[in-house]
This record gives sequence, structure tokens and C-alpha cells, in this order.
Amino acid sequence: MSTTGATADPLAALGSLPGVAESVESVRKAVDRVYGHRIMRRRSNEITSEAALRGARGSAALSGADWALEEVRRRTDFGADEDARVVGGALRLTAEAGQLLSIWRQSPLRVLARLHLVAAASKDDRVGRPRQGGEAVDEPLIELPLPDAREVSGRLEGLAELIVAGTSAPALVTAAVVHGELLALRPFASYNGLVARAAERIVLIGSGLDPKAVCPSEVGHAELGRASYLAALEGYVSGTPEGMAAWIAQCGRAVELGARESTAVCEALQRGAA
Repeated sequence: MSTTGATADPLAALGSLPGVAESVESVRKAVDRVYGHRIMRRRSNEITSEAALRGARGSAALSGADWALEEVRRRTDFGADEDARVVGGALRLTAEAGQLLSIWRQSPLRVLARLHLVAAASKDDRVGRPRQGGEAVDEPLIELPLPDAREVSGRLEGLAELIVAGTSAPALVTAAVVHGELLALRPFASYNGLVARAAERIVLIGSGLDPKAVCPSEVGHAELGRASYLAALEGYVSGTPEGMAAWIAQCGRAVELGARESTAVCEALQRGAA
């Protein structure tokens, strides 16, 4: 997302794109429904824990490691192969995200570096920093043109400035832009998808839209499918109003589906089936 020649609050300007206000309102209603469930008043910690697990599974699936939920639940070894490392990274990120909320608004680049360290869990010297010129990126499921290191640096700084300055944009819009920008840039040598979705989670929680982290958008993105996800991302990268609005709508629908998932968990607990 280029901010050159933009308004003082370019994120807020996105809220006026066709259909965005409707997406924001639909998300708000979906979130209110799950927060209003009677089980949330008594067992919200259980819902949060289950949402984290399901969110991690969804994020890993979008990065190519599509495991059944029960497999994610029972496994303890996440270093056996690449799929296991992806799932392990996703689980670590969901656990870490809540601890970084207070840092995000002051130093988003520091948080992104930390997210990459947690996801990669490696001593590789490329971990925890944006890639440099000539360094390859291991993100095989995203085939969009890769911005060079200089563009990555400039756009990351611009994104960080927007976050630190604050915005009147709805949380959904900010989360969608953070998510889309990180996927478009792929600033790290690996695990950019996991990091982008974890950053979206941080925005949704920290903004107050989903303070208890019970509306895992990763679940919704996975349910909508990788083809839909990548097509919407292409819209974001195009930079057109229609493309940006379509990406925000995709992210909104993902939050709604995450809320629906947790509502189903609430219903199961209420019936005594979980």
C-alpha cells in the first residue's frame, strides 16, 4: 500500500470504498453474537484456547500444512518435517501474539521481527530481520511478483508510521491492510504467511474488536479456501479501489466465519458435548 500523496489518514479513507462499511457492520454483528453467548460469560478462557488452536490450524493450512484439527491437538513433535514445522510455527505464533499487544502500537517492526523469530525457531542469520538484496524467499504458495529489498524497507517503514500515528479506520480495515501488505511484500526469508496472519490477529485483538481472541480469522480464511485467498490478495496488490475493497471484504468474511466457529464451540459446550 503506497502512501505517497495520500491523505493524513489513508487507512480511514479506505473505509469509504464501496461495500467496506457493509463489511465492517457485518463483522461487528458477528462478533457481538459470539460475545453475547451465555457460555462466554462463564467459560471464555476455554473458548479463547480453542479459538487459538483452530486459528493455528487454519493458518498452517493456508501455508500448505493442512492437518486435521485432532492431529494438531494431539501432536507434540513439530520438527519432524516441513509440514510439522509450519504447524508448530503457527501454534507458537498464536501463543505469542497476545504478549505483543502492548508493543505493537509503539514498535510494529519490532513485533514483526519477533513474530518471524517465533515462527522460524531457527538460528539462521536471516531470521528476525527483513530480507536483504538478493536473498531468496521461501513462500511457494504465493506466486505474485516479489518486491525488491529497497521497496520492502520503504513500505514497511510506511506501514509502521501509519500504525504508530494511529487511525480512525475500523479495525477490520487496519487488520486487512497489515495482512495484505505483509503478504504482498513477503519481507522475510520464510513464513511470511504465518507472520501476516498473526499480525492481523494482533490488530483485531488490540483494537478492541476481538479482545478475547475468540474470532479467529485464520479459520475463516482457510474455510474460504486458498484460491479465494490468493485471488483476493491479487486484488489488494493491484491497488485499485475495487481490488482493495474485495480484499477487505475477504478479511471481513474470514472474521465472521471465525466468529461462527467459536459460536459453534459455545453451543457444543452448552450441550455438554465438549
